[in-house]
Amino acid sequence: MKKALLASTATVGAGLIASRTASGQPSIAPTRGDIAILRFLAAAELIETDMWDQYAELGGLTPGQLPVEAAPFTPMNSYQNAFMQLDPDGPQYVSSNTLDEQSHAAFLNAYFESIGAPAVNFDEFRTLPSSQADGAKNIGRLTNLMNLTVDTSWYTRYRSSTNPDFGATFPQALKLINVPGSPRTNADFELSNIQAIANIAAFHFGFIEQGGSSLYATLSQKVSSPEVLKITLSIGGDEICHFLEWVDFSGNSVQPPVAPLAAANGLPAFPNFDVKVNPLLQTNLIFPVPCEFISPQLPKCAVIRPTSPGQIDAMGAVKALTADGLFIGQSPKFFNLLAALAVEADAAQRTIY
Repeated sequence: MKKALLASTATVGAGLIASRTASGQPSIAPTRGDIAILRFLAAAELIETDMWDQYAELGGLTPGQLPVEAAPFTPMNSYQNAFMQLDPDGPQYVSSNTLDEQSHAAFLNAYFESIGAPAVNFDEFRTLPSSQADGAKNIGRLTNLMNLTVDTSWYTRYRSSTNPDFGATFPQALKLINVPGSPRTNADFELSNIQAIANIAAFHFGFIEQGGSSLYATLSQKVSSPEVLKITLSIGGDEICHFLEWVDFSGNSVQPPVAPLAAANGLPAFPNFDVKVNPLLQTNLIFPVPCEFISPQLPKCAVIRPTSPGQIDAMGAVKALTADGLFIGQSPKFFNLLAALAVEADAAQRTIY
């Protein structure tokens, strides 16, 4: 009986492993809900890619460039150097994050083609203006980085032992309202406090990538196909890698020697969080603090949060990105399409094979 039970278990397990037939199709076909989930994630990746492309053009690593003090070689611009104040590898990380997001978007659309599903294409909505600063490509954009209202509560959430899945709320670490995350014109490169624009970007990076981490974890719970689950868990894991870097990056913007930074030129101040001992504002923290998980009666556990429906699920992500100011200037048609993709993804139901 024991051998028969083990053999039966092995057979069932083999049927759940994602594999492909000789024709290249998944052995267990993705459900309609799986495709809806992946289509929304592809939309999110296209949006992220557009945003990160803009950051990389002005703040990413440019081959052959060196810091300003290394002249007469071709110098980095002041925005790139401001990123280096947050991490010596800051421009490299910006470029690497950009390449990752590009790969996610390209992979998901190619995956749709491989299974005969429609790809996601936002090209008609690339109508928003680019930065006018030297280095930015003069092309239409999906996203607007010039009027950001950054939700910085992610910073205090990951330093708290409470969990939004149980109704906990969190204060803003900073007030960043209607501010630029990237230089708008060449004049911004000359600002005495160009560091403030880099600091805004640092908190925006964390906001974007923590949202992606929660989004993939939340939607993975609705997936039916093992192959689709492999995709969401694997890409979601990369989003977590991104998030951890930007946790550290943003923390460096609110501690010496970068902080305190006074408000000037219409840009916000960045205080030194280390002046007061506040666990919710720790600066040199990169990992999530253990928090309530599954049940308040269980021991606290360090996890990604939130991961429950109604928060950073598909529609929650749309609302958060819209409130962020990323879509200022976009057409009603764009919002309707994005909302439709979100509704379909959130309606997906997990099927047990």
